[in-house]
Amino acid sequence: MKRRAMELFAVWLIAAALLIGCSTSRTSVSSNPPPPTREVLPNGLRLIVQEHRTAEVVAVQLWVGVGGRDEAPSERGFSHFAEHMLFKGTERLGPGFVDREVERVGGRTNAATSLDYTYYYMLLPSRRVERAVEVVADMAFNSTFDPTELGREREVVFEEVRVGEDNPRSFLVRRLYEQVFVGHPYGFPVLGDPVALRAASRETLRAYYKRHYVPSNMTLVVVGAVDPALVRSAALRAFGDATGGSFKRAALPPQPALAENRRQSIERSERQAYLGLGWRAPRLGDQDMYAVDLLSHILGGSLTSRLTQSLRERARLVSTISAGYGTLQGGGVVTVTAQLEAKDLEAAETAILAEIRRIQTEGVSTAEVERAVTAAEAERVFGRETAEGLALAYGRAETVWSLEEDRAYVARLNRVTREQIQEAARRYLAASYARLALVPKRPGS
Repeated sequence: MKRRAMELFAVWLIAAALLIGCSTSRTSVSSNPPPPTREVLPNGLRLIVQEHRTAEVVAVQLWVGVGGRDEAPSERGFSHFAEHMLFKGTERLGPGFVDREVERVGGRTNAATSLDYTYYYMLLPSRRVERAVEVVADMAFNSTFDPTELGREREVVFEEVRVGEDNPRSFLVRRLYEQVFVGHPYGFPVLGDPVALRAASRETLRAYYKRHYVPSNMTLVVVGAVDPALVRSAALRAFGDATGGSFKRAALPPQPALAENRRQSIERSERQAYLGLGWRAPRLGDQDMYAVDLLSHILGGSLTSRLTQSLRERARLVSTISAGYGTLQGGGVVTVTAQLEAKDLEAAETAILAEIRRIQTEGVSTAEVERAVTAAEAERVFGRETAEGLALAYGRAETVWSLEEDRAYVARLNRVTREQIQEAARRYLAASYARLALVPKRPGS
């Protein structure tokens, strides 16, 4: 499939920067849209619908609670591989149905797989909503996994792996996660293990699909210029007869502790070096999540952030630097990543740790907290202006968290104090962390 921007893990910094300097108080400047309707069908499928008439389009998304964390060693990469195969034909729709059903009417479709979930989306004229629901249901329950198509798509997946390996930034973050989550289901790449992917057959891959793609493990989200009653009727027709029994997802083990620093250097062909530091952080929904979110922004979430000003603007140690907070259903990671000259690796690491210690000992300013909250509000406003953005937010919240908690997120950020951010820095940005450096290959190596 055409590749997608990952969530788990993206930050809309350009939009946020437009509003960073405008906040003068902790009062929220954004508002949530009206809440969507939520219903659980008799077979366990969750249906979320919102009428959103900014344009005559509809976003139809199917979210499935299956991702990299659910794979046995012999199944590594199956969640993502199955995602590809759902676009390759069903018992009713042959190959090429995406062109016929979606792109020919001016729509678009794609999918994404993460550690926690897989989702499929269509964006198309609202008059096509009933047909879109039918097609998504057919993909979910009746994909054929044709052996010829499977062989072709396996090579597409391998090419995707190669592209990911060639990109130093994505390679760096992925390897940092592997270091922070060593031995944990989150510690393996979503794209999978080449040995397991080579061994995958139609029977083993389809069995994995049939095991996880059941109504009680799914959420259908429809947002756009639609009649909610019509959408409900379409969902009942398309999904209502599907069975699969009750589904219980395997529980995740606790996030592993970083008892000591994990340090690794990897030689690569790039001219500049890349540095990544990673700390264990609270999972999605933890009470400390809000303070850590603001902390990561203050550290490295904008051009005015501590690390950007200290390491790039004043010390000239890095070309770029940023901090991020990745939340998963069963864990979290705070990362700091930088691009720089290899000779400055040790100095940059020392300077990063010094900025962290400064927050731990001196705290943060009121102005920094206000800018961070405003950036979070801007991210949500711009990210949810469209039907597609709203559907994405609802689907992820329903799958790995809670719709109600997601809607209350900015309000909770506004209640975070400077003292709570300082305490979060002390608690989570501790002495033990993962450190990965990508260094240019030495001549002759």
